[in-house]
Amino acid sequence: MRTAVVRVGVDPEGVLTPEQLSAGMAVLGRLAAEGHAEVIENDLAGLPPRRREVEVLMTGMDPDALQSAAAALCAKAFATEPVLGVLTFVSRGSDEDARGVLAGFGLTGVIERRTGDDGWDIITVTLPKAELARVPESRIHTALEASTNCEVHIITVD
Repeated sequence: MRTAVVRVGVDPEGVLTPEQLSAGMAVLGRLAAEGHAEVIENDLAGLPPRRREVEVLMTGMDPDALQSAAAALCAKAFATEPVLGVLTFVSRGSDEDARGVLAGFGLTGVIERRTGDDGWDIITVTLPKAELARVPESRIHTALEASTNCEVHIITVD
């Protein structure tokens, strides 16, 4: 399962006091822990209102579901109308990360990992040729390299 960093703006209008922000962070931390998530500590009161954004670490593959769950937690904790921010996935260089990258492009493929002569991992990804008509191979290649920190070879099949 992949780990996402879900960012949610909790006080874009700047109406909450420092005490309310601190209390909201405490409540959010408890609610997140109950749901097997984690809140990254942040001094919201020290930030300008437009940057009062929390980061929640959550596991899952569906960005929409993760964002909805995080927004619901924030609405409950801060009693404000949360604003969704950017969602990113933490990369640990695993095959699961590679599958997540492919899924993000709407692709499925066969992933094989081996150790190269110099001791570094090489990932070979086999994809249907028809799929590459939709998504440029260079984009897939770059994203896979970034998420796995491995040499990537893409093979196409009919």
